[in-house]
Amino acid sequence: MRNHSAITTFIILGLTNDPQLEILVFIFLFITYMLSVIGNLTIISLILVDSHLKTAMYFFLQNFSFLEISFTTACVPTYLYMLSSGDRAITIKACFSQIFFLVLFGATEFFLLATMSYDRYVAICKPLHYTTIMKSSICRNLILCCWVSGLLIILPPLGLSLHLEFCDCVIDHFYCDASPLLRNSCSDTWFIEQLVIVCAVLTFITTLVCVILSYIYIIRTILRLPSAQQRKKAFSTCSSHMIVVSITYGSCIYIYIKPSAKDEVAINKAVSLLTTSVAPLLNPFIYTLRNKQVKQSFHDTLKRFVFYSKK
Repeated sequence: MRNHSAITTFIILGLTNDPQLEILVFIFLFITYMLSVIGNLTIISLILVDSHLKTAMYFFLQNFSFLEISFTTACVPTYLYMLSSGDRAITIKACFSQIFFLVLFGATEFFLLATMSYDRYVAICKPLHYTTIMKSSICRNLILCCWVSGLLIILPPLGLSLHLEFCDCVIDHFYCDASPLLRNSCSDTWFIEQLVIVCAVLTFITTLVCVILSYIYIIRTILRLPSAQQRKKAFSTCSSHMIVVSITYGSCIYIYIKPSAKDEVAINKAVSLLTTSVAPLLNPFIYTLRNKQVKQSFHDTLKRFVFYSKK
């Protein structure tokens, strides 16, 4: 990193400066983080051990759960440490590393949600060809494409940002974010800011178009089914994914449609708290509570565990 500025650390302001509120924030974040990690690890484990969950849909769900753990781990534990120790300082290298992993996991998640939409499209619109189209080698290649796409999105703006010089050290957020980081620079950041916008819009629009097109065909196919029971069954196979897509894209849209500049920081923090802490906690419950196979797998695994523990 060629950073010639005198500033070597940033100060993270966090969510609040009130000591009593900080205790509540710490408890809330610690509980949601532990539950989200346990919930997503449970899904990953169930799909690994249960032979009935070896389809493409669950393969993508397993990778999605891994991304959820990675995304929340990239920022929440660091802020928990800051709250417990009182040390709000973070080095420039650590700050850039946090931004890299947050954007990588976040962008990859968007591409994976688009891929999962395509999987649901094939399952509902082309059921007879599902096993042929979504075979394991193709699924692995799709996952690889999601990660490569996420990497390509973050590398250009991050590579240029490494050469910036900084005149201010305060980041008004609870983790390192690109916007406050660029505001702290005394270098010309216009091109980097435009590049960030282009990469973000490209990721958002490309994946959203894929999701919308997939669900247009899915809804058309479901409405053509002859019986209400068939329509209900077909809809149930993609309802969980639709809820997760709504939360992910809805929160992202809300960040960029702000009521006023005055409320920008507060809204960004609130929505970021939702995406980094609450959403990873909710997603395992959304998928398990609305999925009979996952619930059955959980019950069977729990019974086997109890049976072997009694021996």
